[in-house]
Amino acid sequence: MPEGLNSDLNLNVGAPPRVRPQLGEWGPQEVLPTRKKKRMRWWTILAVVLVAAAVSGYGYWIYTLLK
Repeated sequence: MPEGLNSDLNLNVGAPPRVRPQLGEWGPQEVLPTRKKKRMRWWTILAVVLVAAAVSGYGYWIYTLLK
């Protein structure tokens, strides 16, 4: 059968073994669910905004001290 007519369901072809998820009985193990990924994205954005605000506030405070 020609290669283009059958579908290969192995999505790990060509990936190095260290990045392949371990397969359990019903699918990959230790892969974060989408809900947790979304939550971590929001926490990361919040952390970046808070750090930027803290650095800006500290810079403004130093500016007022030197002025």
